[in-house]
Amino acid sequence: MGGTLVRAALRRSLGQIRHVSPVRPDAARGPVAEVYARCEREFGMLAPPVALHSPAPALLAACWMMLRETLLAGGAAGRPAREAVAAGVSLGNACPYCAGVHGATLRGLIGGREAAGRLAPITAWARTGGTREEAAGRGRPFPAGRTAEFVGVAVTFHYLNRMVNVFLDDTPLPPRVPAAARGGLMRALGWFMRPAAREGRAPGASLDLLPAAPLPADLSWAAGAPGVAGAFARTAQAVEAAGRHSVPEAVRDLVATRLAAWDGRPAGLGRAWAEDAVSGLPAADRPAGRLALLTALTSYQVGPSAVRAFRAAGSDDAALIELTSWAAFAAARRLGGRMAEGPVDTPA
Repeated sequence: MGGTLVRAALRRSLGQIRHVSPVRPDAARGPVAEVYARCEREFGMLAPPVALHSPAPALLAACWMMLRETLLAGGAAGRPAREAVAAGVSLGNACPYCAGVHGATLRGLIGGREAAGRLAPITAWARTGGTREEAAGRGRPFPAGRTAEFVGVAVTFHYLNRMVNVFLDDTPLPPRVPAAARGGLMRALGWFMRPAAREGRAPGASLDLLPAAPLPADLSWAAGAPGVAGAFARTAQAVEAAGRHSVPEAVRDLVATRLAAWDGRPAGLGRAWAEDAVSGLPAADRPAGRLALLTALTSYQVGPSAVRAFRAAGSDDAALIELTSWAAFAAARRLGGRMAEGPVDTPA
């Protein structure tokens, strides 16, 4: 019964995607249908954080590729440890949707006591590493040889958290679910996800979805795992193409400059900082600049007004996904570089 309720809730949760109209599963064709089928088969469900990218098929493929090659594909790091990274990053980014889903999956795999014990250092690193002052001096709680796997999961979720905060509610459960039933359904979600989570997936099997590309220098930490490196190289190429298509050059330069000086902390309370930052842009570019900066630095502050302002010039669903994806990935790769640095606390 629990599995049936969870499956029904997850199907309806595609209707909770806001600001864009995702391709419905029964209307999917070509590359979109292929990604949907693989996601359902290998992840256990058509995840709304993936499906929301469907107005931009290349970015849909890139999102699935990152998620699959970092979280699902087999490697030296077990799935529970990778789920701990996903949950930790999501907590640090104030993304209750992803924190809830991956916390529930982790508990379904190994139980709460072990998650709070053995994996606590990994969760803490993921929550604070590269993003908080209290992370200063803290090494990576895993061997250097696993950097590509752990940082890969972290970058994927720094990206996904930003997209989820913009386009989804705080929970995958439908709003009509009574508060008293939500805890039980989230526990059922963990059990529902467990069979797919326990299956090992062959690394690199998703790389056929996008053309090969060179690995950018700032993503060199991924080189230790060919599947992860291939996913991020292809994603970087697709996202940069999306940025050139839908993000004005002046906005790309502004975001890049801001990220280069960013220490990982929240940009500030309220949105006045974003208004100040875009004041030097041409008036026509300010809505795009505001939305890109908010997505990159404080995605939980993105509201309908910022989206409406960007769309007022006639931007369609694909352009909205392309701009937010470009900004989210720019921030995620910056944080990934910070998280890949520093000493290793634990021996192999």
